[in-house]
Amino acid sequence: MAGIGSVQDRLVWRRHRPRRSCDEAAGPLLAAIAVLIAAAPLLMSQPDEARRAAPAAAAAEEAARAETLIAGYGGITHTHSSDVRFAKPGVTELNAHAVDWIGRPFKAPIYYGLRAMHWPAASRLGGMLDFTHAKAISVREQRVRFTGTRNGRPADASATIGETFRHLEFSHGHNMLTLNGLLSLGRLAPRIRPYVGAGLGVSLPHTEVQFLDEPRRTYEYQVTGGVGQVLAGLELRLPHASVLVEYKLTVAPYWAPLSLRDGSKGNAFIDYWVQLSRWFRGEAPEGGMLTTNLVTHHLIVAVGWRREASGAPARPD
Repeated sequence: MAGIGSVQDRLVWRRHRPRRSCDEAAGPLLAAIAVLIAAAPLLMSQPDEARRAAPAAAAAEEAARAETLIAGYGGITHTHSSDVRFAKPGVTELNAHAVDWIGRPFKAPIYYGLRAMHWPAASRLGGMLDFTHAKAISVREQRVRFTGTRNGRPADASATIGETFRHLEFSHGHNMLTLNGLLSLGRLAPRIRPYVGAGLGVSLPHTEVQFLDEPRRTYEYQVTGGVGQVLAGLELRLPHASVLVEYKLTVAPYWAPLSLRDGSKGNAFIDYWVQLSRWFRGEAPEGGMLTTNLVTHHLIVAVGWRREASGAPARPD
């Protein structure tokens, strides 16, 4: 690792530090606004009496329905900086402080998610199974502070990510699978429903870590611990379909084994099986453990198909 950078190096890095473009960040938000504008004539075109009667009529129509929504979504993210710890007993105890993470949501593999939401009849409470594929990629030009030891030697005080690592990222990606409870908050308009939710699940990232001076890398899908999320959104109800605009916050503590293994080249289930087999045999990861805590904000727009079951009591508004 390189020594302490000069003041000039720090200023150059800050001046050229990568940033998301405004156009890239605004894309999903503009798409959501366009959907709402396009739907406005449907909401406003009814005569006054019909419009006043619409909430009651809609509630009566839904008097015998439970609902299931299958949806896909895209969006943008922001992940907070975090400390990254590398530990191998008796060999390495290294801390990289305040590492920045970027998401690149519109660069392949893009940010996406899949979910199934279910609202039982006669209840404001629902449930959701939610899978999110995000990314967390370190910034190679960032200069970070290091403390501790690596391979028995004291760490240099600071170096850039690119001077220290060939790879430090979860770009295929920062994956999360959660089971969530939902609460409907009634109606803002005949076709618009707000909701909130929270859930717990498991982190399933693709870990890509390699020090610059090491010939081998960890490059595989892994199970790295639990994840929690909270969310709030609006559902725009169309005939047999829904559009969701949603904010959610995820918190994912990572315990990533540095196996120094090239994985199965895309077959996540093989990688998970190999990892669990090593764990059951009590094998310590050859490269030690990486731990960090990824806190991520998500703004998403989802589109889905809604199936409505008949013959059940009403779900309250």
